[in-house]
Amino acid sequence: MSHHQFEDGPVLAADYEFLPGETAYFSCRIAGFQTVVKDKERDDERTAKLVWDLRVTDPAGVLLEKVAQGRIESQLLREDKNWVPKFLVSFVIPPFAPSGAYRISAHIRDEISAQEITATLELKVRGHDVDASDTLVARNFRFLRAEDDARGLTAAIYHPGDTLWARFDIVGFKFGPNNKYTVEYGLAIESSEGKQLFSQPKAAEDTGESFYAKRYIPGVLSLHLDPNVAKGMYVLVVILRDQVGQQLREERQNFQVE
Repeated sequence: MSHHQFEDGPVLAADYEFLPGETAYFSCRIAGFQTVVKDKERDDERTAKLVWDLRVTDPAGVLLEKVAQGRIESQLLREDKNWVPKFLVSFVIPPFAPSGAYRISAHIRDEISAQEITATLELKVRGHDVDASDTLVARNFRFLRAEDDARGLTAAIYHPGDTLWARFDIVGFKFGPNNKYTVEYGLAIESSEGKQLFSQPKAAEDTGESFYAKRYIPGVLSLHLDPNVAKGMYVLVVILRDQVGQQLREERQNFQVE
């Protein structure tokens, strides 16, 4: 058993780390199977019959996708004595996959000898880790100077005319059938005295369904500060709504204009 970065590519080292959204290719060669004579009058022609299934699970043992299944049935001649059956399966690491050791498990059954074997292989994934929650909440909140900044601001200080950017990860939302979810989020700005100065209740919505449940939703908000905005301390209120779980949550973060 081996895993590859692309189809029929070189075998990857055991410490190779896949990234979320990347496609992994898995190949398995089978030895020790039995064959049977197809026609007694032609004992130089034999048949091999193998069935297999393959499961890919995350560090918690949850299936990433439906179990892959296949069958290998071949007619072999004497000159095929060194023939080794092989199957290849590809799968996508979910875009929101957690870090850790993932497990590929292949089960093979020889229909002629009735023998069965299971083999496993681990692959490592380096993902974006977000702590889970039983209730709706925003994790990893950070103010940004620009939309594509990799790191948040050490001090959330802006100037009149700037664009305020914020990113966060939404967790704790509930699922319906087929892992369907619908999450909305908006924002409000309050003065340091608690007076609401601006409100956008629905800035964005994320909805969908998938075989492997989405672990978190990345959120992003932006707000252009008026060139004449008064200097002082303000509060950004992030309003989260989970439509499936009927949850409402507000997250409050202070920032300063100077």
